Amino acid sequence: MTIRITAGPYSFEAVLLPDAAPKTCARFLALLPYKERIIHVRWSGEGCWIPLGETDFGLPFENATSFPAPGDFILYPGGFSETEILLAYGGVRFASKMGQLAGNHFMTITKGRENLVALGKKTLWDGAQDILFEKI
Repeated sequence: MTIRITAGPYSFEAVLLPDAAPKTCARFLALLPYKERIIHVRWSGEGCWIPLGETDFGLPFENATSFPAPGDFILYPGGFSETEILLAYGGVRFASKMGQLAGNHFMTITKGRENLVALGKKTLWDGAQDILFEKI
């Protein structure tokens, strides 16, 4: 399944990873189309995130990583820190005030990767950006 992502002035395409994170992918698909705002991370390095507070998706950890590669999306289902979706645009060591965390790697950008750093820098310097996820 291909997902179109419009973030700030940039467009991307991504693929879901249902073999690696089936429950996370199914829950994410149920949200689409999904519109939110993305902000720069505070603790994790070169990434942007969507804070989701106390949202409980009822998800287990699956395909969890603390080190998503540029273009990888992870969903942290909550527990030690708030629920969130994170997009790595550079080096990331996923963490919060509580320390290192791991999130479910469920989607990877396949088109538009050349704009990842620009999106990250725009979010860092210009603030929150609108983001929209849609099925193609």
